[in-house]
Amino acid sequence: MPNVFIKGTGSYAPENTVKNSFFEKVGSSDEWIYDKLGIRERRISTGETTSDLASQAALRALEDAGLTANDIDLLIVATATPDRLAPSCACFVQDNIGASKAVAFDISAVCSGALYTITVGIQFIKSGMYKNVLVIGADTFSTITDWERRDSVFFGDGAGALVLSATEEDKGFIDVLLHSDGTGKEHFTIPAGGSEKPTSEETIKNREHYFVMNGKEVYNTAVEVVPTCINEILQRNNIEIDAVDFMIPHQPSIRILEEIARRVGMPFEKVKTNMDRYANTSGGTIPIVLDETHKNGDFKPGDLLLFAAVGAGWTWGTALYKW
Repeated sequence: MPNVFIKGTGSYAPENTVKNSFFEKVGSSDEWIYDKLGIRERRISTGETTSDLASQAALRALEDAGLTANDIDLLIVATATPDRLAPSCACFVQDNIGASKAVAFDISAVCSGALYTITVGIQFIKSGMYKNVLVIGADTFSTITDWERRDSVFFGDGAGALVLSATEEDKGFIDVLLHSDGTGKEHFTIPAGGSEKPTSEETIKNREHYFVMNGKEVYNTAVEVVPTCINEILQRNNIEIDAVDFMIPHQPSIRILEEIARRVGMPFEKVKTNMDRYANTSGGTIPIVLDETHKNGDFKPGDLLLFAAVGAGWTWGTALYKW
């Protein structure tokens, strides 16, 4: 059975930048946002859809991998903000980039979406069913943000993409560990717009099509389940935390990441972040951070990477990767 490695990476974010000073009107400040969340600014779309962002990231990943869209057998998009409820965002991307031979579908796991998508792609390659899989994490949370609330500071728009392929070399994914807990479904949700509460004049008037978040529960859950998951995957692979060269996490807040690193015993300088420039791009976070770190030349052959994420649902997971 072949191993699966990352053949190429790409990312894309809108040009429009919104700085923290914008949020003074909702009672926040640059000092508070940066101190608590680690955010200085974020990218906000001025018309580009989730599939637009995803398509640009995909094309950059294909170029980095030395492949064309026709080489892709499977295209998966992790998103909580698809262009439409139907069809899938992945079908929009398939059409945009000309990947006519690819099977295309979406995965919904919010901030854990990229890890879930990567895991699905790995299985298809390991089974021999597909050769090249394009996995994309993309979100435009600006479209489901209530800009009159203080929690509008958290998210930005962006997309990241990875091309996964088979290899016989000593590199690639070592292990992946995923978890879910549906009892947490109310702590981060979009109340209306689905079959439970269809769109109506009342849901629009009550502003129920924006995300709502229990920030305390998000923090408490993240700092509990992610370190536990990290320790579990390290233990079952007989790897010590000191052997990990870099953590590539999703970007919930700087305080959450600092506490996760503290609990697993990892020096924070090993934790890669970009939330100061992008905020939390949800499904896009891990592939964007990975692409930037890769393009900066920070990785060297043999480096051990640890991916980690937690998202609404609850969903969470970790992965080990040898560069």
